[in-house]
Amino acid sequence: MKISEKTSKIINQDMKIMSSTTRCPYFPLVVDRAKGIYVTDIEGNTFIDMMSSAAVMNTGHNHERIVKAINKQVNKFIHYTPAYMYHTPHTELAELLIDITPGSFEKKVAFGLSGSSSVDGAIKAAKAYTGRNRIISFLRSYHGTTVGALSVSGYGPEMKRKVGNLMEDVHFTPYPDSYRGYTQDECIARLHELLETVVPAEEVAAIIYEPIQGDAGILIPENKFYTELEKIARENGILLIADEVQTGFGRTGSMFASELFDIQPDIIVMGKAIASGMPLSAMVGRKEVMEGWSAPVHWFNTAGNVISCAAAVETINVIKEEGLLDNAKKIGSYITNRLRNMMKEHEMIGDVRGKGLLIGVDIVADRDTKERDKKSTAKLCWRAWEKGMILAFFSSNVLRIEPPLSMTMDEAEKAVDILEEAMYDVENGLVSDSVLANIKGW
Repeated sequence: MKISEKTSKIINQDMKIMSSTTRCPYFPLVVDRAKGIYVTDIEGNTFIDMMSSAAVMNTGHNHERIVKAINKQVNKFIHYTPAYMYHTPHTELAELLIDITPGSFEKKVAFGLSGSSSVDGAIKAAKAYTGRNRIISFLRSYHGTTVGALSVSGYGPEMKRKVGNLMEDVHFTPYPDSYRGYTQDECIARLHELLETVVPAEEVAAIIYEPIQGDAGILIPENKFYTELEKIARENGILLIADEVQTGFGRTGSMFASELFDIQPDIIVMGKAIASGMPLSAMVGRKEVMEGWSAPVHWFNTAGNVISCAAAVETINVIKEEGLLDNAKKIGSYITNRLRNMMKEHEMIGDVRGKGLLIGVDIVADRDTKERDKKSTAKLCWRAWEKGMILAFFSSNVLRIEPPLSMTMDEAEKAVDILEEAMYDVENGLVSDSVLANIKGW
């Protein structure tokens, strides 16, 4: 695809004035508008969005009902800090979140500005309630980039290099990876070993985890892993914090992935898709935990912004009323099955993992050794973009397939067709190594 002077000028100016920490570039694409599952750039090129703006636009881009809810609120007032006053969408949304989150106990809500800020909030709430200071997290986990969230993330040394001292008393243990890592039983054994040899259980405030590890490459444990994890936590008075920032709001075919594993976390953290692109996050926790601290230990002037809350209320209504949970299961099943069938012809596909429309395709140089093939993965994404599809990757070699939950079967078929065409081109050497200078990825 030819990059015009118009696009190049914007990108070059952005590179001059923006810090390098703010972007992991994939394509020279300057977004102009978006609708449904499609994104159009300033050149007029339209792309199928298989990324949903990093799992943010679960309801699709610019859903009419959500745009209407936003405009209706804008015409009333844009913001008044709920740290001092009250507004109806704020309370209405909190009630909805309490209703849709798993857990047969009384709950309370606290809002934030991003998933990272609410992860920080969950850590503070756990420490305040338990009076304990240690946190256990998992290797290859990703929880965000604020100091607390970065501290409990076990994803790659690049994230923490040069940033100095982070939060202390964080301990990491392996997470199940049925393809190339630890088994469920090994992970539970390692956790027991950690508590028996290094970390006194009575000093652990919480275990934080992603029900499905996302940025690690869509790693999905068996239910028995969480049965054992919950048992360990309950026996030792340790809180469970479920980071559902990526898995929440229908992404897996359930409103929250915790439901897939029959877990009742003490705190659930959510963000990304909560307000269909408007900035907002939240944490929902046991009433007694959420009352174990006091103001202003976790408030932000613009958290719970009235427009974001109005968008979030309508987002939840759309997911429920338009059958997006069932659609995510149906379309996700089609895409996953077709990708697995493609393994017969495409040796580069090492594994396909997914729940609903949270799907990872593990691209390997050799199926026997399971060697990660970052170059081919990047080339696949580049060629897909040239053919009209936004496709990203994480964990260096896992294709990230997360389209809007509103995707139709025809759209899904077209998207997988493009991906298979891209695979043929990469396998036949039709994508130059020169593109690797432009696509960094995650």
